[in-house]
Amino acid sequence: MEKPTLLMLHGALGSPDTLQPLAERLAAQFTIKTFAFAGHGGREVNTETVSLPHFAEEVRAFLAEYETAPAHVFGYSMGGYAALLAASWEAGLFASITTLGTKLDWSPESAAAEIRLLDPEKMLAKVPAFVEVLRQRHAPADWTALVHAVAALMTAAGDAPPLAAADFSGLHVPVQVLIGDGDLTANRGNASKVLAEHLPQAHYAVLANTPHPIEKVDIADLAARIRDFALSYS
Repeated sequence: MEKPTLLMLHGALGSPDTLQPLAERLAAQFTIKTFAFAGHGGREVNTETVSLPHFAEEVRAFLAEYETAPAHVFGYSMGGYAALLAASWEAGLFASITTLGTKLDWSPESAAAEIRLLDPEKMLAKVPAFVEVLRQRHAPADWTALVHAVAALMTAAGDAPPLAAADFSGLHVPVQVLIGDGDLTANRGNASKVLAEHLPQAHYAVLANTPHPIEKVDIADLAARIRDFALSYS
């Protein structure tokens, strides 16, 4: 029997490589597919293509071109938002969506809180090891250009959130929303939970002892949650 497809989408400043440990745990049950979003993983950085609507269109186009049946999707952080936005346009491409650490509540204030962290000079001073990871992950593109482009993406999302409560209410795709209890990006206040409750077929769960970076998530537990949820809709 042919395995169902699981498209895995990375987060901002990430790449498909960041999802490899998770992909390895799910390869027995799914045909794993992935791609790098515009501006990431060595792709050219362009502020017009580093945007949530463009990323969502990349997801929609990928599924439309390569899949003959609705596919399961896992999106980490920004990748989860791109999946939800794409599903709001063409729900028939999706069998299920699981998001982890996806910020659902965009506003000028919440965007500003994230953008403060996206200053290349401060990053070089405070987290030089992470900067070197970014440099290698996105070569030959300029990592500083990508940081600035992601900051612009967040500003645009804050000023005009691509998804409103009404869009969540009209999204008739099974969605599993996972957020870590220590996630200071996606779990500020209660706004993401409130928006998730608008989803007609939603399962919401808070993961214990879990911060935002996917490298610090319990991968075995996450893989089991993705597998069980997706297979229940296969």
